[in-house]
Amino acid sequence: MTRNEEMNLPVLPYTPEIAAATRADYAKVAHVIPEIEWPVHAPYVHAINRLKKERNAVILGHNYMTPEIFHCVADFVGDSLALAREAAKTDAKVIVQAGVHFMAETSKILSPEKTVLIPDLEAGCSLAASITGADVRLLRQRFPGVPIVTYVNTSAEVKAESDICCTSANALDVVESLASDTVLMIPDEYLAQNIAKKTRKKILTWAGHCEVHERFTGAQIRSLRQDNPGVIVLAHPECPPEVVAEADFAGSTSAMISYVGAKHPKRVVMITECSMSDNVAVQYPDVEFIRPCNLCPHMKRITLPKILHSLQSLTFEVKVDPLIAARAKAAVDAMLKVKPIETRKAA
Repeated sequence: MTRNEEMNLPVLPYTPEIAAATRADYAKVAHVIPEIEWPVHAPYVHAINRLKKERNAVILGHNYMTPEIFHCVADFVGDSLALAREAAKTDAKVIVQAGVHFMAETSKILSPEKTVLIPDLEAGCSLAASITGADVRLLRQRFPGVPIVTYVNTSAEVKAESDICCTSANALDVVESLASDTVLMIPDEYLAQNIAKKTRKKILTWAGHCEVHERFTGAQIRSLRQDNPGVIVLAHPECPPEVVAEADFAGSTSAMISYVGAKHPKRVVMITECSMSDNVAVQYPDVEFIRPCNLCPHMKRITLPKILHSLQSLTFEVKVDPLIAARAKAAVDAMLKVKPIETRKAA
């Protein structure tokens, strides 16, 4: 029995009417989705786009969603924090998080008055699961007075125990904004190690890892270069430092997308979750993407049938204790006040 059957998700028929109604949607993704596969996706794309209007809902599509979600039903796309901030600006009553659970919590923290849904409760994150609020409290006891910088890829409970949050894009700015000579960065060990190479501050780490990015190796990057002469390597800073050292550029998902748009490399490899290459390839069909396909099993729990079911049944609702949410939001707000290093130098 498939998971869709377990959740009583119906198989929708592909009709000539649906084919006509979704023709423009398929045109967006024809470069990355074979035509033979579209009849499977089209009925759900059609039903979701109709129902979300009736529900006054928006769908947030993370960069790691598959193209039929990212390009055909998502109202906002990007990284987790950017998605939550965009959703907070809308008049929508319902937010469907096409991503993982900590992202839905962040959306709820920034939009407490809205109904936030995640299509599959088991869509978790190895990195977020690597640390708890109790762990952070113990770290404070062990390192009294040391500010705690927490990656946004964490639970609301962990954010609530932190001094300030960071993203992979602004981590260095956040670290440099703190007065302390020693900083505790949690939970991503590799992000912290990569930031440590760029600052004079002492960075204390936690042994948390993303199960997608930790599998990449420096040897793999060298092999990719040998097999694909001239390829430009873009790496996510959640990768081990040896991988970042081998890359031409390291940055957040949004930074990697911006790099492709600005530089327009002939051939590129994105050292991150596999679906992102498909999504960027839709925007830049003339760029050749080499795909070392590491998939996130948690992200891939989110499917079109589950998104439709979520909208139909308004499940599964994500709630955050108001007291925890307030403290977590304070850590996020502290991050949002940090100015980029270049801006501070100019001032």
